[in-house]
Amino acid sequence: MRHIAIIGSGPAGYYTAEAAQKQWGDNVRVDIFDMLPVPYGLIRTGVAPDHQSIKGVSRRYEQTALSENVRFVGNVKVGQDISVAELQDLYDAVVLATGAPRDRQLGIPGDHLSNVHGSAAFVGWYNGHPEFAGLDPDLSGKTAVVIGMGNVALDVTRILSKTREEFAGSDIVGHALERLMTSKIDRIVVLGRRGPHQIMMTPKELGELGHLSRAAPRVDPKDLPDIGDDALLEPGIRKAVTHLRSFAAIPESHRADLPLEVEFDFFAAPRALLGDGKVEAIEVERTRIEAGRAIGTGEFYEIPASLVVSCIGYQTTPIPGVPFDERAGRFANDEGRILPGLYCVGWARRGPSGTIGTNRPDGFSIIETIAGDIGNGGGKQGRAGFDALAEARNLDIVTFRDWKKIEEAEAARARDGAPREKFVDIAEMIRARD
Repeated sequence: MRHIAIIGSGPAGYYTAEAAQKQWGDNVRVDIFDMLPVPYGLIRTGVAPDHQSIKGVSRRYEQTALSENVRFVGNVKVGQDISVAELQDLYDAVVLATGAPRDRQLGIPGDHLSNVHGSAAFVGWYNGHPEFAGLDPDLSGKTAVVIGMGNVALDVTRILSKTREEFAGSDIVGHALERLMTSKIDRIVVLGRRGPHQIMMTPKELGELGHLSRAAPRVDPKDLPDIGDDALLEPGIRKAVTHLRSFAAIPESHRADLPLEVEFDFFAAPRALLGDGKVEAIEVERTRIEAGRAIGTGEFYEIPASLVVSCIGYQTTPIPGVPFDERAGRFANDEGRILPGLYCVGWARRGPSGTIGTNRPDGFSIIETIAGDIGNGGGKQGRAGFDALAEARNLDIVTFRDWKKIEEAEAARARDGAPREKFVDIAEMIRARD
């Protein structure tokens, strides 16, 4: 019998568990650990609340989770309740699938000012992550600046732009929805160091900005490269740039009656955040592109900013005793191997890149590696050993069947038209289980 521990219950974790089942059938036991009492990681707290079709992938993970040889072990903090070394003593292989839940830091003067938020915190706030539910962003000012040119920047911009009616069917948490409905923001500037041909936005997500009821996105035609140059782009980026061209062509007469301005500011690198205690403006340097890189031109200007959300990427959270690559923001590894018996998958392995589906081949690849490393297993205690340790330490484990009770309670408390109203407090989640 092989005993596998997976740390993290997001897509990378469940795809790895699925791969283990396909590799060994009944001859494996997989325990999937999570610090929260609820599973699915990024699906629950990262994917935008108005993208319910994407969240539907969790139904696939549920099939794996309800198998006899896979167990969800929620409400256990690895590195605090139990160490990685202790798990290695109990399991033939320990796989870190913890994702990249920390924001990359802006690292510019003024990034400590209040009402400057990283996207992990801001997205966690409107998605009901217990760590960020109390963020309390101030939306009483006029101008929000969203830094970044990827899909997370689009998500934040779209969520700040929508009306109550446009949130129908979403699972945005109630406290965030009510705060957004009192927002006084009438201008959102999406700031990018490079140009339209270097965006990381996908066509579907970019296209959604063109269907907002309160705003028509603005792109300066002068920022757009010659249309003939689009032919050199990868097809997905080419489609996205086509959306930018359509935004640039929207007539001013159409914008005149819309209460919200959404403006793309390309070739614009943030250099400092300005304000007395709270952010009031952002200093920006105009850039040019050389060999794909943004180079400062020495031309500076300021944009008023009462709210700043930085969407410039994520990093994995270090775990005591596990080698970590600070520069790359992920665990130090060689094709997923960290140390003997210790592995990583997904964003914890390669950094925050790719889509949810990218994690599936990653999971299957690491299980192939593990199969070659552990053979028939080393006779370790696995689940029974952990359960004995958990009892000795009085750990309050939440199982997948417990989670199903929590899920039922969230559905029962949902506002009209919403699939659920998430609990944002861990104690409340656990009470709903009992």
